[in-house]
Formats: sequence, structure tokens, C-alpha cells
Amino acid sequence: MTTEAIPAPVPGDPDYPLHSEKTIGRYFRDQVAVDPDHEFVVYPDRALRWTYKEFDERTDNLARGLLAIGMRPGDHLGVWARNIPDWLTFMYATAKIGVVMVTVNPVYKSHELDYVLKQSDMKALCVIDAYRDVDYLQIIRELVPETLMQQRGYLESETYPHLKNIIYMGPEKHRGCYSVPELVLLGSHVPEEALAEAETHFDNNDVVMMQYTSGTTGFPKGVMLTHRNILNNGFYIGEGQKLGPDDRVTLPVPFFHCFGCVLGVMANLTHRSTMIIVEEFDAGLVLQAVHKERATSVYGVPTMFIAELNHPDFDTFDLSSLRTGIMAGSPCPPETMREVMDRMYMKEITICYGLTETSPVFTQTSADDDIEHKCETVGRKHPPVDVRVIDPADGRICGPGEPGELCCKGYNVMKGYYKMPEETARAIDADGYLHSGDLGTVDEDGYYRVTGRIKDMIIRGGENISPAEIENCIIEMPEVDEVKVIGIPAEVLQEEIAACIIPKEGIPDPKLGELVGAFVRVRPGYEDMTEDDVRAFAIPRIARYKVPKRVFFVDDFPMTPSMKVQKFKLREMAEELVRAGK
Repeated sequence: MTTEAIPAPVPGDPDYPLHSEKTIGRYFRDQVAVDPDHEFVVYPDRALRWTYKEFDERTDNLARGLLAIGMRPGDHLGVWARNIPDWLTFMYATAKIGVVMVTVNPVYKSHELDYVLKQSDMKALCVIDAYRDVDYLQIIRELVPETLMQQRGYLESETYPHLKNIIYMGPEKHRGCYSVPELVLLGSHVPEEALAEAETHFDNNDVVMMQYTSGTTGFPKGVMLTHRNILNNGFYIGEGQKLGPDDRVTLPVPFFHCFGCVLGVMANLTHRSTMIIVEEFDAGLVLQAVHKERATSVYGVPTMFIAELNHPDFDTFDLSSLRTGIMAGSPCPPETMREVMDRMYMKEITICYGLTETSPVFTQTSADDDIEHKCETVGRKHPPVDVRVIDPADGRICGPGEPGELCCKGYNVMKGYYKMPEETARAIDADGYLHSGDLGTVDEDGYYRVTGRIKDMIIRGGENISPAEIENCIIEMPEVDEVKVIGIPAEVLQEEIAACIIPKEGIPDPKLGELVGAFVRVRPGYEDMTEDDVRAFAIPRIARYKVPKRVFFVDDFPMTPSMKVQKFKLREMAEELVRAGK
């Protein structure tokens, strides 16, 4: 009798072997046991340093405090704050007891917070006092006036029936709010065994974090990510950088976004590295942190690296300790990449690509890839996942060089959108592939390129036009620092092509145009560039129907806090100006 061989699991399969099948809390305790006195968190601007052991003890105490006020596995706790130390504390405390952390964009105002509070079924909300022009406590008082009249822990809100607690992330006391020291004090009365008991009610396939999509293309959706999702994704991201315990990673990117909490926090945890936190991006503070702490890695989007390179005191900082890092968010111009690799010593910098729904990274360049691959591609797929380029018209798998939609299947695909089953079904097909909405290709060597976005495709006179193609053309102008292209409805041809140019120093007579909006940031010294200059450059290089009819000069792009351009806002701006005859 012969036994049929069982086929080995392949990338993308649910049972494909991963780095870890532990929960984040259990994994962290195991890392503590290896080297408890190794530095884990450093805030160089305030001399705050936590070892792995110190951070473990702090998060245990806070976790018991959350249990004391009635938080249980499966409950939702929101964190609405910038990158303060206790953002990290709450991230790990919730993970240890199975509470789902809902990351709230720190620049949200009243309307956005109201939406997230309702949509997420949040049971507790952690806040700071204010950030930029947002007064958090004032907004809380307006939305939840019951906090001024009701006892802490017994909140009853008709508008937000799930909301029971407001937690102030600081030592100060505020009416109706628990402070962090009070939570820790309450937790001291909860036995340590309560943490172990809580762990019996969840596993690594349960949701640990819910992140709302950035809103660049539509209404925010709560992306449910599991322990298994983000812990393993962090590991493979760290592998791409060759991280280890000797690495010290500077993080000026937001924690509420996957860039900070997965590419940053999880990658460092899984490699027992040290995080050097810059609370809010400032080019000088980033350079100072690298210099002071002898950092080996730094993260950012291209705009951040450009600001660092252009800092007036750049040459006074010793950056020779740098080796690697991550650049993500948008393609990097080759000249900028060369400067980062040479002047910042980051020869092994990597490029990551993905989306919140894929935890987020599924392709990455290697530390050893050449500059062309780091500028022109988003690398190769991570080993445990399957990536396909699929023809959006007929679902056919595209061959090398053939454009289609980038789709991913594997451990990293989200559990779904919270309370949005129809949206989830639209995003994840019957075979388990998450459809990114991005257009791209793969070459014979397995390197992926992103060429545009399906929803950004411009239809003009029956012709499909990719904004990315026009952007890639105009960015070659020596006068241009940055360009974005959009589509705006036109009366006859469905959509017209327009360009918007952003000068670094400002241009006196701003012009806005019709569709495809190309938004260009002009380099200093070229402020006199005109829309005719742009068209004259484009005409010989791209088909006439792709050449912008109008070129817009603006002072800045509308950006998300994760430094992505909000193209829907650019469309709104352009439509208003067109209607006004400008």
C-alpha cells in the first residue's frame, strides 16, 4: 500500500510556516527573557530610556489597571495622541490582555472623532490635552458632555452607548477622566494572575489593532489586524533591513499608522533592536537623534529625507553610524536616493510597499539591491506571501511586464473591515487575494513596479490615462521638485488633463486648472517657470492627449498625517476653481 505524498504548503497558504505563532504579549516576554537589560525605547529629547524589562513591568502594571476599570479581551480602546511614550505603553498593555487598540489619527477633529467613536464601538478612549490646532479635551467635552457630570467608570452616553471610560494620557487630573498614574495604582490591587487568566481568552488569530484607512480615496474603514498579522510582518520587514540587537532605529513616523507601529515597533521587537523616538517630525531633531544616539537606521517618506538633506546644519551632524532604514509612501527621485545613500551613509536603505489591509508590507527591496531597483521598483515579495498581477477586466494572471492590479494572499491579509462585510468582500476575492487598487507589473526577476492606481485612472475621449505616467514625465524637468496628477470631470471628453505646480518659496499668481492635475513643487531659483514651459517639455515626451491642458501652481499639497497626498482634495480644489472660471 502506497501513501500519497501531502503537498508542502506554498507561499500564501494559511498553513505556510511563519516566524511566530505567539501573541504579541507572549513574544515580548520571551524577548525580555533573552536580554532584560537591553534598551528598547529611547526618547533622546527628554532622556527617557526603558529597557526591555522596565517596559515589560510598566505595561504589565498598566494592563492590570485596564482590567481594574472593566476592560476585557475583545473590548475596543482608542488612542488619540501623537508619538508620546504612553502610546507605546498602551499598545503593549492592550495586546497583553486581548483588548483591541483603535489607532486614532492625531489631527482628527470633532467630526472625524465622532465617526470613529461610533463606528468602532469604542469602550475607552485615551487622549492627550492638545496637538497642533486640535484641543482634544474641548472636543471630548463637546461630544461627551456627560464626562463633566458623571462619575469615572460609570459613563453613560446616549450618543456613544459603548463608551464607558475616558483616560488622560498624563499625570494631570481632569474631570471625568482617569489619569495614567491612577490606572497604575488601581492595577496594583489586581493580582498578577489576572494577566495570565486574560490570555486564556484570546490567541494570535484574534484582532489586536484596528486602524482606519487614511482617507485618500474615500470614507475611513476600520482595518482589523491580528497578532499574527503584524508580529510576523514586522519580522520580515526587519529581515529586509538585516536588523539585529545592535541596531538603533530612529522613528520620526506616526505610530497611529502602520509605518510607525508595524514597520517600526514590531520590526524592532522581533529583532530585539532599540527604538529611538522622535515625537513629531522635525528634520533637525531627527539628525540630532541619529548623531546623539549613534543610530544605525532611520525611517521616513521621501519628503522627510529631502528635508533632512536640505537642513542648514546638515554638515554639523555625524551620521556615519547609519547603515539602513526604510523609505516608503511614494517613489524616491534617483538624485535624492543617491544623496541618502552617500551623504547619509544609508547604503542598505530599503523600499517597502503595501497597504494597511496587508499589515502593511508585502514587497520590499533588499539591503543589497542597486539604486535603480530602489528607485524604480518596490522590490520583491516577502517569502510567506503570494503576489499576483491580475487583469482587472477579466481576472487573468498577467505575465512579466504586463500591467494589471497588484494582489496579495497570505498571513498578512487583514481579518476584514470592521462592520463592513460588503466592503470586505469587495477587497478580498473568493480565492483570498486582497486587491490593492494599485496598478503595476512584475519583471522576470520578480521585482514589482507600481505604475498607477485604478481609481486614479483618467478616462479622456475613450482613452485610459495613467496619472503616474504623466507624473514620471514632468518630474524629469530640472525645475520640478514634486508633481501630482489628478483627473477632473469635463463636459465633452469626460476628463481633461491639468497640472498643478507647487513652488518651495511660493509663486505670486497661483493658477489652477482642469483635469489631469499635475501638482509640481518647483525648485528654488525656478519660480518663474510657466505652464507653457511644462507643456513644451511634455509634448515631445508623451502622447498629445496626455499633455496637461492647464498647469496649476499652488503653495502646498493637502496631506494625510502619514504624508500621503490627498488626491480627492486636489480634485475638489480644481473643480471649485474651474467652476469659478479661474
